[in-house]
Amino acid sequence: MATSKVTIPEFQTTPVDAIPGIAATARNTFKTHKTKDIQWRLVQLRKLYWAFEDFKPQMLEALQRDLHKSQFESLLTEVDWVKNDCMFMIQHLETFAKSEKLKAPHVPITHSLMNLHIRKEPMGTVLIIGPYNYPIQLLLAPMVGAIAAGCTVVIKPSELTPNCAMVIKQVIEERMDPDAYAVVNGAIPETNALMNEKWDKVFFTGSAQVGTIIAKKAAETLTPVCLELGGKNPAFVTKNANLALAARRLLWSKTMNAGQVCMSQNYVLIEREVVDTFIQQLHNSMKEMFPNGAKASPDLARIVNKRHFQRLKKMLDETNGKIVMGGSMDESELYIEPTAVLVNSTHDTMMMEESFGPIFSIYPVDSLDEALGIADGVHRTPLSLFSFGSKTENMKVLNEMTSGGATLNDAYFHGSVNTVPFGGVGDSGWGAYRGKASFDCFTHCRTVADTPGWADRLIRVRYMPFSFSEMRLLQRLTEVKPNFDRNGTITRGFGYWLGLIFGLGGRSAKGSNNTIDRGTSSSEVELCSNNAQQSSQQ
Repeated sequence: MATSKVTIPEFQTTPVDAIPGIAATARNTFKTHKTKDIQWRLVQLRKLYWAFEDFKPQMLEALQRDLHKSQFESLLTEVDWVKNDCMFMIQHLETFAKSEKLKAPHVPITHSLMNLHIRKEPMGTVLIIGPYNYPIQLLLAPMVGAIAAGCTVVIKPSELTPNCAMVIKQVIEERMDPDAYAVVNGAIPETNALMNEKWDKVFFTGSAQVGTIIAKKAAETLTPVCLELGGKNPAFVTKNANLALAARRLLWSKTMNAGQVCMSQNYVLIEREVVDTFIQQLHNSMKEMFPNGAKASPDLARIVNKRHFQRLKKMLDETNGKIVMGGSMDESELYIEPTAVLVNSTHDTMMMEESFGPIFSIYPVDSLDEALGIADGVHRTPLSLFSFGSKTENMKVLNEMTSGGATLNDAYFHGSVNTVPFGGVGDSGWGAYRGKASFDCFTHCRTVADTPGWADRLIRVRYMPFSFSEMRLLQRLTEVKPNFDRNGTITRGFGYWLGLIFGLGGRSAKGSNNTIDRGTSSSEVELCSNNAQQSSQQ
């Protein structure tokens, strides 16, 4: 466990009247262009990596105080996670930041000499607002992407985890460039003050309710946003599933961080004939994970504060369902046992509200089709979904239900890998990050053309007086003729049948169609080549 001898500064709110100056400093630093230098960015990422190593005791202690997280869970999901993010970016940044030359099929032959390419540029000065459930990972992992992209950054930790907020402030102020990166601590007034500033992008992780407010405010200044929100996530369990595996893995998702995970299941839709067996397997898994009881376990985190404890308690108090596993709680310790509730109505509080805690409901259904209909009505675009069944059943769930991410035969494993894209869809969020997606999230892909002076002979067609003969040549060079009729039916041209006759098959037909459809003769291609050669000599 983390040691209580570690000193953490007392939580201090950033003065509201200081926030405009903090934002201005970050903007002005970006205008110096020093953050665009790749080597400078790499130095900052290296410094952040070693800051996490050096401040590890303070981080572990802060997570213990704020969320009662065990040292094991804190290292796995918070400290080591961000260190791994830093190393991934350090290893791949130079590749990610390289300009991409645009070639065929993106660029037609008539434009191939114009040096069209995509230049990777930082968005500018960005604001990142973090949540309380993973107060280090979900705040600093996006920042890694912003640093790598070349942005200056202001971060706002959650006030609900004050110890983590102060450690993060120490890390940034003592180890990072103070003109390029800053921390603002506080609650609603400080967040409002931050949103009154002009940013080049806002990255927010939290509830859909607050995300809506952030998006509306950002829209006033046409500021792009990345929203990582929650959702009432469904789990589907059919009679063909491995029920012991499903129970163990779904219980795991409600024990990590005491279920305060935006990806964990809110409810389980399960075929009626296997409900009793599934519940028994949940009990078996509880005994395996907590042989001395959940409350006595040093591994189980606690609810972040009394307000959220009361919110979860209220859901259990008002449910019309039956508690079939767990149910014990202790407000003095902010402890709630992992709890499953068997319900029979989609209007039950356990189905209508997002739990964001160690509780979930079990809803019996008669078929997978019924389950899909219920899930679509509860939340059409959840952040995550999980399906335990046959391969055909799992594919049916993927095909018919939209979600930010999905895991088959497990619980949110798609969100447990730090190098693959993660994000919501629809009501569960906009945009994605992690791995290369973190770099892309804070990068503007700028298309650039560099037209040589000698190319005017080739682009004469655009100048007045216009010439229809030159336009017809351009059309023959660039127009792609359809291989389908007005009903959308594929048509077979002469070249296709000729290829079949000579036994050349699809490959010959494809080459023949390319020549016929584009309407480009060999003499016209030669004409283009000759023009380019003459212009080059001139």
